[in-house]
Amino acid sequence: MTPCLEFWVHCSLLELVSKKAVTAQAAAVAGDLVAAQSIVVLGSTGSIGTSCLDVIRNHPDSMRLHGITAFRSQPQLLEQSLEFRPCWAVLGESEPGHSADDFGETQFLQGMEHAERLVQEADVHTVVSAIVGAAGLATTWAAVDAGKRVAVANKEALVVAGQMITQRAQETGAQLLPVDSEHSAIFQALLGGRKQDLRRIILTASGGPFRGWSRAQMADVTPEMALKHPTWEMGPKITIDSATMMNKALEIIEARWLFDVRPDQISVVVHPQSWVHSLVEYRDGSVISQMSPPDMRLPIQYALTFPERVDCPGPDTDWTQTMHLEFEPPDLEAFPALQLGFDAAQHGGTCGAVLNAANETAVNRFLDAEIRFHQIPQLCKDVLCHHDFEPEPTLNSLQAIDIWSRKEAQRWTH
Repeated sequence: MTPCLEFWVHCSLLELVSKKAVTAQAAAVAGDLVAAQSIVVLGSTGSIGTSCLDVIRNHPDSMRLHGITAFRSQPQLLEQSLEFRPCWAVLGESEPGHSADDFGETQFLQGMEHAERLVQEADVHTVVSAIVGAAGLATTWAAVDAGKRVAVANKEALVVAGQMITQRAQETGAQLLPVDSEHSAIFQALLGGRKQDLRRIILTASGGPFRGWSRAQMADVTPEMALKHPTWEMGPKITIDSATMMNKALEIIEARWLFDVRPDQISVVVHPQSWVHSLVEYRDGSVISQMSPPDMRLPIQYALTFPERVDCPGPDTDWTQTMHLEFEPPDLEAFPALQLGFDAAQHGGTCGAVLNAANETAVNRFLDAEIRFHQIPQLCKDVLCHHDFEPEPTLNSLQAIDIWSRKEAQRWTH
């Protein structure tokens, strides 16, 4: 692996000595990287997974689907297997229905423990981690442990165990490439400067469906209201997170580890058009952003083809149309979840795992009409404030605190 690529892989891209060095070394490895793409998609039936398959579908000469997983959705997993004919397909939860024979050339297995083993196969080049929630941690860790190129769409893995995952990536030579549109934008914008010149990174947030609402107004929000995002089409969990702005809280923690920056170097700005995906500000006042239509196929493809740029199946920008871009500071009083992200990033340790587990449980309880919308961040704060903090947890202690947090969140009352 070249020094340039190691730099990007270990999320230390701010230490490049010159843009010229990036260009020259990237060109030297680009052909091998694209030609060797044997891809596993973890969570292939979700919104990120299906977008990833669309990217692969549009690049049959340079990308090959090696394996797929789904927790449920067996009919969709079968449909994907028959189209792409991967070597294996794993269903997390055992379901009656189709037999292994129905999957044709694809080896069909049940139980996610198989995925943890199979992502480490020698002929797997890239693993797309797109499982929703903390459930994606085990397979993400397995891929990093095996030194794979990991396209990280599962932000929760880095929220829960970011320090451990990035450290393990340095030890194994694994490449961590962001898939979230915001972190992909930062990844690209950081090409424009040096670490010693960085002032801060700025994550953009759409503001969700309740931008401009007061906390009192949000007391009567229903699940149906919260599931209507103004610009993105996503799964229910992340759509609710966007409505509470908890998604941005988790992205703050993710960015802290992925880009090796201090928590005070991370800011958030509300940008309702979702056209500027994030920004990087340097000490001279220059601000570099990455812009594109809000379509996840672009950041997914960039993670798969980096350092090359190739034609993307997503829409192009129509520069013949008038465009208005708005930016405004977030309302921390109306969206207190955002402050929890800054606090968890500052303290580190077990805070990310607790916040993530409490939020996953709170979102489920809200969707089941057990708690109200505005109670989601309050539940998370209460669980976070009452846990036994560990500054340097192990994987086992993170798993234990995850279980504890979910139990506490489940029995929480206000």
